Amino acid sequence: MTVSATQAPINTFQASKELATNLQAVLVDLIALDLVGKQAHWNIVGPNFRDLHLNLDELVGVSREASDEIAERMRALSASPDGRPSVVAALTTLPEFPQGEISTHDAIREIVKSIEAAVGTMRKVHDQVDHEDPTTSDILHKIIEGLEQQAWFIGAELREPTVR
Repeated sequence: MTVSATQAPINTFQASKELATNLQAVLVDLIALDLVGKQAHWNIVGPNFRDLHLNLDELVGVSREASDEIAERMRALSASPDGRPSVVAALTTLPEFPQGEISTHDAIREIVKSIEAAVGTMRKVHDQVDHEDPTTSDILHKIIEGLEQQAWFIGAELREPTVR
């Protein structure tokens, strides 16, 4: 049996244009976070280099897995993810990461800002996503939890204990 390109998709749930746009925004920030994590990983120097170097690989793994999960969820909802470099560069909300060598402490500040930007995008689109598709909203919750944990792990290097 041959399937015509004009036949309706097999799945019954299709993302609205707004849901697809919101998920695309999440996707580009997760792809950008993966790239920023590697940029930092390759170029950090200074105190606690090894610990941060390894933690950045954890962040890259979390963001890469999350971007794949969002892209595959988009496909399940008959939306087309777009992870082309030009699209990611044009649409990401992440701040530009510095080029070249960067001190571990400066890298920590920059990475935490990038994680916060990616999480901020997810929180911004959350209510509309939840309204249309609670299942996808659950995926966002899991990703937010993982990224906030990474921000805590990485950012704790610069913290001082609070005085009691």
